[in-house]
Parts: sequence; structure tokens; C-alpha cells
Amino acid sequence: MISLTSSNPKLSASLHTSTFTPNKTLESLKPPIPRISKNPTKHTIRSVLQWNRKPELAGETPRVVVITSGKGGVGKTTTTANVGLSLARLGFSVVAIDADVGLRNLDLLLGLENRVNYTAVEVLNGDCRLDQALVRDKRWSNFELLCISKPRSKLPLGFGGKALIWLVDALKGRQEGCPDFILIDCPAGIDAGFITAITPANEAVLVTTPDITSLRDADRVTGLLECDGIKDIKMIVNRVRTDMIRGEDMMSVLDVQEMLGLALLGVIPEDSEVIRSTNRGYPLVLNKPPTLAGLAFEQAAWRLVEQDSMKAVMLLLEECEQLCTVGLDSWILRLRIRKYVGSPYPRMGSIVFVRFGGIFVGLLMLFILCNPMADSDNLFGVKPDTYTGAVIQIMNHKMLRVGLFNFHQSFALCA
Repeated sequence: MISLTSSNPKLSASLHTSTFTPNKTLESLKPPIPRISKNPTKHTIRSVLQWNRKPELAGETPRVVVITSGKGGVGKTTTTANVGLSLARLGFSVVAIDADVGLRNLDLLLGLENRVNYTAVEVLNGDCRLDQALVRDKRWSNFELLCISKPRSKLPLGFGGKALIWLVDALKGRQEGCPDFILIDCPAGIDAGFITAITPANEAVLVTTPDITSLRDADRVTGLLECDGIKDIKMIVNRVRTDMIRGEDMMSVLDVQEMLGLALLGVIPEDSEVIRSTNRGYPLVLNKPPTLAGLAFEQAAWRLVEQDSMKAVMLLLEECEQLCTVGLDSWILRLRIRKYVGSPYPRMGSIVFVRFGGIFVGLLMLFILCNPMADSDNLFGVKPDTYTGAVIQIMNHKMLRVGLFNFHQSFALCA
């Protein structure tokens, strides 16, 4: 209750009879603290290739993942940008740290180069706050970028692994909440920049290409990561060309996995769209329609969330030829086996064949029902003395009609 007084005795007497009661207390008048949801509902998350469900986050948050290779030019920054945005599209909060001092490129791939005003060096010097150095993506608000330093600048003498650990701890203790994933884009080589980048990480994604120079560096980096205490190491094989593998001019993914002995997180095919998306500052995973490389990055992000891996399988040429001669049941069984051993696109083949197989069977039955010349003996109602009629007569066979029914039912079971 607030009482009003005045130096005028007549006005003071009138004010004593009236009082003012505020509707809200002083505590409620304070401005509300802005809160950013960790799982924004602005975008509807739907996954077509993974049973229409959201992946379950495994492990304790935040998960600090360093993306490294040892050799330059294998696709570390491209992997960081596409996997990071794929995680954001799945509803997880992500902070990507570009730890390449003086040669940063992650902001270019994300199209955020004009919005980077402060870096981690300014944060450590006390020139700005941490939230001022974080650049939020306008397309996905749960994705943020943090650059270590500005281009063409040298690493300060006091900056090292402990400074990066302090930045990660500061991200964990933010008022908005700690992110689900902290991705660190590691520089090439195994010098001081590499040691700084891997210090706060507890997981590692090793990006390599199927050539001997990249594999030698990847094997060396694997040993350094294990010596640093990082045991959870997965591998992404980038720029894979099936035509060169078929001609034995490039090592297969199975050969790479046997040489390095690491769990396989994803296989990224060679795609010319990578250069276009890099020049536009628009990651592959945002392309519509999606490219093969973009779909492969999305599947790698899915496995990273659930701490899963895939298995490379070698399909011999004799087995491919047998697929054309064996029955439908055996072919469908192989399709089911491939689904469980680890296809890079789970259930994609069965979904496509179910849809097109159902459409084909439906049109076929509609043609039979609407054909007035058809009967029980001549299912398609054509003369057998023509070439087309001879082919159609083969399809009139009772066993084939039963096989068509089993074909449709078997694919329905795969759905």
C-alpha cells in the first residue's frame, strides 16, 4: 500500500483519504530472462529414411566431437558443416568451433562470413562476451558458430588446449543451457593446432579418402588420438567413386576399413554439387532435391547421434549375376539381409520398390479387369500368334500369376 502526501495542507488532507495499490509487485516488474529452447518447434522434424522417428541421443551431453584427418583437403570442414546442420535439423542444439587459426573456412561454407564480428581470442582477452562471439544461423536457430581467430592472424602465445577447455566449459555453463553437440573443426597436420583442437574432445570423427597418402596420415592420427585418451573414434570415407572401385583403380570402403580398423560412420560418394554448394555458402544437406552426398551426410549424423556404425560389405560379381536368375523370394531375402548388415540408406530400396511395385501391380490388375476380351484362359486378351502375344502368354501362366501375388505380398512385408 502506497500513501501520497503534499506540502499543501488542503491537498494533503484529501490525499490521506485515497491510496494507490499497485497491481504487480516490484519483483514481477523485472524484465523476463530470455530463454532459448533446446529443441525448437519451429521446424517439423521428419526423417524419411529412418522409420519416421527421431534418433535417440546416446551418451552424456554435451558431446564434444573433434573432426580431424591429418591430411589437408579430404573434407573436414565440409563434413563439419553438413553433419552440424544435419544434427540441427534433427532437433539438437549444436555449436561448431572452427579451430583452424588463420585459415578458417567453416564460416564460408555456412554462408556466415559477413556476420563474424568477434572471435574466441576477443572473448579470452575480455573484449566481448561469449554470446557476442557466437554466430547463430538464421536458417536453424539451434546451430551456432564460434571462430577461434580472424583470418590471417596468428595464434596467441597463451592460447592452447587449456584455453579451448575453458571455452567448452563456458559453453556448458551458459544460461540458455549447454548444447547437445560441440563439433570442433580440426586443422590439418599434427602440430600445435592439432593438439589444441583434440584436447577437450571425448570423441573423434576421422575423415579420410581411399588413397594411400590419406590412409597413412589417418593411421598416424589414430595413434595420436588414442594416446590422448580418445577411444571413441569413427571413420568417414569421403569422395568414393564406385566406377574406379569397379575398375580396381581405387580401394574399396571394405579395404579402407580393414586397413585402419575403425568403426565406419558413413561413406560419402563423389559429388560435383559439393563445389557448387561451397561457392554459394549453402551446405549440401539443405539442397532440394537432396543429393547423394547430402543424404550420406544425414545418415552419418544419424549414426553419430545414436553412437552407431555401419558395416561395409563386398558384393561379388558372381552374386550380382545370380540375382538375375534366382527367384523372387531369394532376392527379397538378400534385400532383407542387406538391410540388417548396414546399408548406407536403410530401407530406402525396399520403400522405393514397395511403392513402384504396388503401382505396377495395381495398374496390371486394372488393365485385366477393364479388358473385355480377357477370360480365364487368355488373361490379357491378345492373340498368341504375334510376338507381343507370345510374351503375354508366358505371363498367363498360373504359377507366374501366383508369383506376382507373392511378389506384392513379400514387398508389403518389407515395408
